[in-house]
Amino acid sequence: MSTYRTVLRGAEFRAVLGAHVFAMLAMIIGDVSLTVLVYQRTSSPLLASLTFAIGFVPMGLGALFLGGVGRNRPSRDVLVACEAVCAGLLVLMAVPGMPIVAMLALLAVKGTIDPIFSGTRAATLPELLGDDGFAYGRSLLRLVSQNAQMVGFAAGGLALVIVTPAQALLTAATGYALSAVVLFVGTRRCPPAGRAVDPIGPVAALRVLLAVPGMRSVLAMSWLPAFFAVAPEALANPYAHRLGEGTVAVGLLLTGLPVGSVLGELLAGSLLTPARRARLVVPLATAGFAPVLLFAVTPSLPVTMALLVLAGLTTSYFIGLDQLALATVPEDLRRRGFALQSAGMMVTQGLGFATAGALAEWLPVNAVIPIVAACGIVVALVVGLGLRRAHPAARRRETATA
Repeated sequence: MSTYRTVLRGAEFRAVLGAHVFAMLAMIIGDVSLTVLVYQRTSSPLLASLTFAIGFVPMGLGALFLGGVGRNRPSRDVLVACEAVCAGLLVLMAVPGMPIVAMLALLAVKGTIDPIFSGTRAATLPELLGDDGFAYGRSLLRLVSQNAQMVGFAAGGLALVIVTPAQALLTAATGYALSAVVLFVGTRRCPPAGRAVDPIGPVAALRVLLAVPGMRSVLAMSWLPAFFAVAPEALANPYAHRLGEGTVAVGLLLTGLPVGSVLGELLAGSLLTPARRARLVVPLATAGFAPVLLFAVTPSLPVTMALLVLAGLTTSYFIGLDQLALATVPEDLRRRGFALQSAGMMVTQGLGFATAGALAEWLPVNAVIPIVAACGIVVALVVGLGLRRAHPAARRRETATA
């Protein structure tokens, strides 16, 4: 039976994990640098904030139209090429005098590439770790992402005190290049697993995926709760202002959910059996919104931090959801399927950020966050019913044995 320890014994997976560290730090430093650069040159808060949205939204298009790119090529070739292209795009963004419109267009291109990379990497994990180790591999990648966010945002802010945004973009490009090198050196060039599939168009591919029994419920549980879960992060700045706190409080609020997520992943991965993790997907996804309801009474900063950590703990439901996803997606559709799953979640998170911000223009921030959380509970329960019908492993024990 796989554990975190046994998964980390694989040299190739360690290379994948190391490359992910470089890529995540590069992505975060690049995003921060580009936002600052756009604001410096335009003095427009709207354009600066749009840099994040422009990076998210094209992911859905990339997953739909490009999710199958390279499906008949060795995984290493696809992964290395994606990281190399991302490095090149950041170098172009850093060219002096590059028009803002061109920079944002390059960012959109990068957004369409990300799903190809994430889908290919997810489909590769069963080849490296076996089906039993897949959920642990995905969990460790998420742990790296959460920690990289905490370190990367701080590092990005510090770097911009020392270097210019353009130089920071070049640093981020170096990170992607190092990721490509680690993948090239640390993983084997193996032929794609599974039988080769006939090339099909994006619409036909989407139809095939959605026709797979249980696929729609897995995608819905991956995407929809994420839309509602980002409200505390989206409104961290105005909420800190309502508490009468400064920018330090904003940083603390933004670390609450990642800290809880890291702890939750480690606890669920170490203490729960695969069967129990699958059964807890719906309860945990629903329970994660409960602590956020207490934002309605505007608790103090320490209490708010504790509530965010509690909410973050429940994101460990993704380990069980990964198990269900692997059991659902046919082997020859894994690259498309996982690209769609990951990209869709990023798009819904981006839309969730925008929606929460729009609501806060009309309602007090301590009302918006609980309202969004209450809607999240309802949606998680409804989507959970469909997941349990489609996947017996996600049902409660008493239901499964009745």
